[in-house]
Amino acid sequence: MKNKLMLLVISMLALASPIFAQGAEAGNPSDANRRAAAYIAMGLASGLCGLGQGRATASAAEAMARNPGAVAAIRVALILGLVLIESLALYTLVITFIAR
Repeated sequence: MKNKLMLLVISMLALASPIFAQGAEAGNPSDANRRAAAYIAMGLASGLCGLGQGRATASAAEAMARNPGAVAAIRVALILGLVLIESLALYTLVITFIAR
């Protein structure tokens, strides 16, 4: 598991490196750095949200299979959890638009 996580982190950093190849604007070089950080944050948030949603869905499916009587309560908790996880990605998307 550690090897897969390290491979994921290294590949995400390698794919994000072309962001730094763009030249900074003449007016304010910190704008390019802010934009690059916002894009990297969006990539990390999206990837980790996808992992979290997958784990939550798998756990909920397993819980429903183990206890069919509690399907309604598990479904409500699953939907609430997925909404909260997805809100992280949406907040990060808003931040990337603000950083432009």
